[in-house]
Order: sequence, then structure tokens, then C-alpha cells
Amino acid sequence: MARARPNRPDPQAVARRPRLGPRPLPLHLATAALTWLNSLAALAPSKSGSPGWKQAPSPLGLPWQPMLEVQATPLMAELAGVDPVALAAAVGREVRRRLDELERGIRRYRQHPYRRDLDEPPAIWQDGTTRLRDYGALSSPGTRGKPLLVVPSLINRAYILDLSSNHSLLRFLAAAGFRPFLVDWGAPGEAEQRFDLSEYILGRLGAALDRVIAIAGERPAIIGYCMGGLLALALADARAADICGLALLATPWDFHAERGDLGRALAKALAPWLPMIDRLGGLPVDALQAMFFGLDPFLVARKFRAFARLDTGDPRATEFVALEDWLNDGVPLAGPVARECLLGWYGDNTPARGAWRVGGKAVRPQAVGVPSLVVLPEQDRIVPPASAAALARTIPGARSLSLPLGHIGMMAGSRARTAMWLPLAAWLASGELAAYKPR
Repeated sequence: MARARPNRPDPQAVARRPRLGPRPLPLHLATAALTWLNSLAALAPSKSGSPGWKQAPSPLGLPWQPMLEVQATPLMAELAGVDPVALAAAVGREVRRRLDELERGIRRYRQHPYRRDLDEPPAIWQDGTTRLRDYGALSSPGTRGKPLLVVPSLINRAYILDLSSNHSLLRFLAAAGFRPFLVDWGAPGEAEQRFDLSEYILGRLGAALDRVIAIAGERPAIIGYCMGGLLALALADARAADICGLALLATPWDFHAERGDLGRALAKALAPWLPMIDRLGGLPVDALQAMFFGLDPFLVARKFRAFARLDTGDPRATEFVALEDWLNDGVPLAGPVARECLLGWYGDNTPARGAWRVGGKAVRPQAVGVPSLVVLPEQDRIVPPASAAALARTIPGARSLSLPLGHIGMMAGSRARTAMWLPLAAWLASGELAAYKPR
């Protein structure tokens, strides 16, 4: 049978596709504008007619928050001798400068010439919108290297693992002699809109595992990234005899280990969306991104202002655009999955409490007997390190790898190759996996 060829994207079609980010744009613009404009409002005189910003406990005459009072006291003393009119004018100029810089950064991003043009590896299996892509076909046709089943998140596109020719974990592993198979979930179709996590894990992911074993003729190691790590863990718990190793990259487990209040707030934020989710069959991308906006409300303003200061031809500008294109190319989350993740994981912390069930059975990391590696990015703002560390402690004999990187930096950052990819490849090639025999 003829070997499938890689899929080459149409450059003209890609170039015509408008950029929508940063999403949701109104939320990011309003947050930046209101925050900076409030600096001007804080300089307004008090109702008594006196220069309130000089005499009041705080610029608006309100008590200081305890956390801010330590910083505010010397600042107010420094401002005591400043002309209020001149200060207001200076603050106004700074607000205008920041707004102009943010607008320039967003406009330059949308007009940047970069477009991702990597050849997609062939899809050797498909069910609904889920595809299994064979990255071994790109670098070494006919390779019989150790098979790897790579599982990304359901929320974002899978190509964060194959972002560009310079930042591709999958192409690196293929070049190192492995045979990576990527689960490309795609956007939920009519069937997937009714899926819960059990159907994704035991159905689609289980079928992908069967396909890999049939093609490679041996048990693969499974690599799961972020939410995909939880899916991989549940599959390993259900089918430990069919795999030889488990690598979990930035995978959450204890959702209340750090900022549990934020997790509960996310669950509450979902409540108004539930009727719409039921009608539409899923949680829209912008609604999902708006919920996670609270992790760092000012991140978009900071990074797009910094981008505005880069030259268009600067390699850092191209890397920024490539990553932003991926971040803004999200997919909706199937309705039952949204309920299970946001209400269950974030709201009720079901994984760490032993209450997360897949196929009617509680997922128990302590029962996973395969060799395991848990990678912990120390600068992760999406999956707090303590949340992932709880998983490393729960899996018997799991090795831990702490990295001085962030959640996305471990995949697409300048230090990803040396800090994460090389140690991961070394562990995958170790005798620990080769010597493992299922019970």
C-alpha cells in the first residue's frame, strides 16, 4: 500500500486568513483602558474641595488595602510636594502613551507577514474529528523506532507540540529515533459535542492506542501535555498492560493546591453559561478564554506593548506571532467536558479527592505501575507547580523533573530543547522503560 504523504497547507489560503487575537479583544482592551484611566480618576479632588490626593488616606478618600498601605505611605509622602495639575498632566500623557503602544502592538501583530507553513504529517487513522498523525513519516519513512503516543489538551490546537521548524518537540523526537504519533483532537463535531471525558479517553484515545500498537507492533510510551496529561493518566490507569511508560508534562492534579479560590471562582463563572452550553453543545472559545483571563488580567497588555517595541524582522517578533497565532486558534470545549473540567476539576477538585471517575471507575495514580516521569515547570502560571507536584508524589516511583521554565516555554521557548526535550528523550530511551514488564 502506498505510504501517505504529508499534507502541505495552501500558502495563499493561510495568508488570507485574518488574525482575530488577542481574544477576547474587547475584554483585554477594556481592562487596560479602565485600569490606566482610573489612575487619572484617583487624582480627582475630594468632595470637600481640598486636594484629596494629598490629604485623604488614599487618593479617593478610602482606607488603603493593608497589602498596599506599605507601598502607599512613602509614595504619598513623595507626592506631597508635587503640583497636582502637573501630576495629572504627566499621568495623562503616560496613559495615552500606554494606550497608543498597546494599539500599535495589536495592529502590528495582525499585519505581521509570518504564517505557519509546516507540512502536516499524514493522518493514519481518523474517527470523527479526531486524527492520529504519524510524525515518523516526516523524518524517517519506515522507521521502527520506539512508538510514542502523544496526547495534547482538548482546549488548544495540538500544534503547540509542532509550532515551527525551530520549535517542534515532535520533530525533535522523530529525529532522535523515536516514532511519535500525535492525537490531533480537532474541534468538536456533532458527535463530539455530546462527549464526556470517558468517551474521549476510553473511546477515542483507547482506539488511537490500539492503532499505534497495530502499526508499531509494540507497546508505546504515552506523553501527555497539560490537560492531555490527565487524559493520558486515565488511559494508563485503565490500560497499563498496553503501554511501557508514561510522561506527564505540566499536568495538574490538585486543583486547590495553589489559588484554590481562583479554581472555585472559575467554576462559579461557568454557571451563567450553562444554558448556552446546553443549547450550543459546547463552550465557545472566547467564553473559555474569558474565564481563564483571571489568571493574569494584564498579561495581554504587557506582552503586546513589549511586542510593539520590537522590529518586524526581529526573530523574537516572529516567535511571538507564531505563539499568539496558536493561542488565538483555540477550539470550543464539548459541553459535558466543560462541566466535568470546570465544575469538577476546578470547582470540586475531584482528581485530588479521588472523585474523578472515568468509565465509572475512579482514576487512581497510585495504581499506575508503569515507569513514569512528571515534568514540573517552576514558572508555570497556568498549572501551578504545587498542583503538578501533588501528582508526582501520588504515582509510586515516579521520577520528577523540575524546569526553570513556564507552561508554554517548556514547549516553545529558547531553552526548551536543552531543559526539557533532551532530558525527556533520555528518559524515553532509558533501560527503565525497556525493562518494564506489565503485571
